[in-house]
Amino acid sequence: MTRRSCAIYGVGIVCAHLLIIGIGLVVAQVFQTLIHNRLKKEITLTEGSRVFETWKNPPPPVFMQFFFFNISNPDEFLDGSKPVVSQVGPYTYREYRPKENVSFVENGTKVSAYQPKTFVFLPDRSVGDPDMDMITTINIPLLFFPLIAVMNKVKDSFWRSSMLSILMNSMKVGIIMTHSVNELLWGFKDPLLSHIHLTNPDIDEYFGLMYKKNGSNDGEFVFHTGEADYMDYGRIATFRGESKLSLWKSEQSNMINGTDGSTFHPLLSKNERLYIFSPDLCRSIFMEFEKDVEVKGLPAYRFTPPRDVLASKDENPDNEGFCVSPKECLGTGLLKVSMCRKGAPVVASFPHFYLGDKKYSNAIEGLNPVREHHQTYLDLNPTTGVPVRASKRAQVNIIINRIPGFPKTKFLNETIFPVMFINETVVIDDVSAAKLHKLLLMVTLVSNFPLIIVGLGAVLLLVFIGLIIRERKEKVPLTCASMTTKEKTSYSPVCNKESDEKNCDTYVGMTPIIEKS
Repeated sequence: MTRRSCAIYGVGIVCAHLLIIGIGLVVAQVFQTLIHNRLKKEITLTEGSRVFETWKNPPPPVFMQFFFFNISNPDEFLDGSKPVVSQVGPYTYREYRPKENVSFVENGTKVSAYQPKTFVFLPDRSVGDPDMDMITTINIPLLFFPLIAVMNKVKDSFWRSSMLSILMNSMKVGIIMTHSVNELLWGFKDPLLSHIHLTNPDIDEYFGLMYKKNGSNDGEFVFHTGEADYMDYGRIATFRGESKLSLWKSEQSNMINGTDGSTFHPLLSKNERLYIFSPDLCRSIFMEFEKDVEVKGLPAYRFTPPRDVLASKDENPDNEGFCVSPKECLGTGLLKVSMCRKGAPVVASFPHFYLGDKKYSNAIEGLNPVREHHQTYLDLNPTTGVPVRASKRAQVNIIINRIPGFPKTKFLNETIFPVMFINETVVIDDVSAAKLHKLLLMVTLVSNFPLIIVGLGAVLLLVFIGLIIRERKEKVPLTCASMTTKEKTSYSPVCNKESDEKNCDTYVGMTPIIEKS
């Protein structure tokens, strides 16, 4: 066997081995399993892990936008007409939310932390000056926090309600109020609250929708590290020392499920349901896959809360647990959170009553729910679980109805009145996106390494086939049919010497004769 033949068969042997090994690795998913196991070990809330420092100090900037609903017809509204509102905003703040007092508990299987939030106003991202822009809205302190308890107590007593009504008139306190955006957000001294504060020091004389929330935290969270089970990465173990709530009337409703919305386990599936616990809503909500998206070149799954999350008990019987009493049960799209708002008639919803019953948005002129502007969503990289873009949108509403003994409310119809909505957004920063690109490239290369082997084997197979065909062609004998018309063949003795004539007829050679032109 010639050296050339050995090389050809060597290529064939290498080709066969590459194909067998590559296909075997693809079927067994060995490399994919290896890289996935590596990700599960790296993405944990442990010292030195790939994500621990960014979990403590998230680099992507978070922006909080506030939108208010300004009443255009306050007098007509008090006389029983449909309220007309106009949306004012956004007033945008940069939100800083580093985790503090981070410590490992229960032999390092869990980690506790506080997350204070600080807000800094951004004029270039806002529509106006929050100190100068005035908003006319419902007199929230009148119906908010402890005052609603007072009003609920006196509404059954004509004499006491009349006394409170006289007090309100003397202080020129009405159902409608006008304050600056800054006052509505961060607090102002309310005359009625100040009067009550004199006899009841527990009642604060200041009120604001975000009062005392700049620089404060929601309480202690304890998270699973995910080291024992990657599916538990970032999952809340306890909130304020409790593993479940005690606000609602069913065990399921009181469960603290999921994460805080900033972390999710790696290797996400489109078929799974993601749970998020929200202290603002005093409950857990779930989100489901909607579609594939791309953010800064990064692939992501978009998860959104479906209509079932805030559906009525008739549409979703699982939500009956959030109805503390029959009167607390509202229609689809609303959640009464009085239980965690000191009894105040506060109702949470999506902006403009998106995903809610039409009767709520139709009751307020100026509302127009649109998915693109009012939907809450999370765009998560499925490999790492990292949020690459998110928008949390929620609306604060107040229940308004007539109260016996309060003449100013006698023409009011029961209304779920929108006060403001928030839009909390985040998009992955360029530095973090570049790091994630590199990680995903490495994951792709390692996971697809068996395919590279199969591809190389396929290339060598083509080379091997080509070499075999060429070898066989070169071994085909030359025939007359393969010659040109100007070539002819003659038979002549191999030797020309006379002394060899006896042996010359034994050997013949083919000698081409080229005709001269």
